[in-house]
Amino acid sequence: MEVRPAEVPHHHEMLHLILSCEGGITSTGRSDLLSLPRCHLLSWCLMSFSKASDLLRLAEMATSRHNGVALQEIEEEFGVDRRTAQRMTKALEDCFPNVETRKDGERRKFWKLRGEDARLMLTRGIRNSELAAVEMGIRRAEREGATNEVKALTSLRDRLLSIMPGPHARRAEADAEAVLEAHGFASRPGPRVRVEPNILATIAEALKAPNMLTIGYTGERDNAARERLVEPYGLLLGIRRYLVAREKGGDGRFRHFRLDRVSSARLEAHSFPRDPEFDLDAHAGRAFGSYHAEAEYGEVVWRFAPSAAPIAREFVFHPQQKMTDEPDGSLTVRFHASGWLEMAWHLYQWGDRVDVLAPEGLRSLVASHQRSDFPALP
Repeated sequence: MEVRPAEVPHHHEMLHLILSCEGGITSTGRSDLLSLPRCHLLSWCLMSFSKASDLLRLAEMATSRHNGVALQEIEEEFGVDRRTAQRMTKALEDCFPNVETRKDGERRKFWKLRGEDARLMLTRGIRNSELAAVEMGIRRAEREGATNEVKALTSLRDRLLSIMPGPHARRAEADAEAVLEAHGFASRPGPRVRVEPNILATIAEALKAPNMLTIGYTGERDNAARERLVEPYGLLLGIRRYLVAREKGGDGRFRHFRLDRVSSARLEAHSFPRDPEFDLDAHAGRAFGSYHAEAEYGEVVWRFAPSAAPIAREFVFHPQQKMTDEPDGSLTVRFHASGWLEMAWHLYQWGDRVDVLAPEGLRSLVASHQRSDFPALP
């Protein structure tokens, strides 16, 4: 006798079933699911949990984003096509009747869910992976000396844990610590230059406003620190950290001030109009690391030996790099930047398995420092 499979519930019914099935399938009123073969029932459960999880994630997006969520954002988040994204928004409307929709000036449709209508999401608690990500952010900020970010992220972590049941919170914390250990953040501080936390906090405040900033700075040619009034535009982070700023009364050029040479920082009461043409990412891209030298800016070409090519191919040496696989198995990397000294520091790790084809100045700098006895590559 042929057994007809049970009818698979719709998204909104499925979500209700999953969230209310603590007493088992029979407690949901869908005892017909018991007629499914075990393999089919397991498949249905896995599919149902996956779709319900996606639907709850979509509800999170619709709640947390000020303008709501659009179809393109759904496609990118879940890796689906337009038709599937449309079906997901229909399921969202079925599960959350109070969802609001609107269209912007480009006729793009957005779905917005108010916080008070999303109480169902609180039943999810905090995922262990999410807590671990927050903890990693805290550790990274600590390593970079970003004291303001450490305080903000720590406060966020504590607030998230406070809404979780005690046993769940303790388990999430333990799992997060295990992830941190696996990534090396719990025990490996890494090399960095010390920066006074109060100075960094003052700079951060000046960047937010933005306000003028007076710094006590010791330049290479200075015997002692002298005060400079600057317009702060951003920070470049690396082994050494730099403040990108324009000095008041100067030549109008953006300069880099090493934070380890800043002995004091004072927030001024008056603000300044930021240059609308300035883009920190584009500015940072003109250097290999955090040191800029306009006289060195130009095309950089490296050739990695066939034995090093597979490893080098996994690196992002520069945001605008171009890689070319050569017929002999070697790899050529091209980009435009300055900062030959920091390039030389990095290239030293590759020993004699990388050649500098351009510029000539960098080629000369590394020519006599290519070792062949390194047991491993970066």
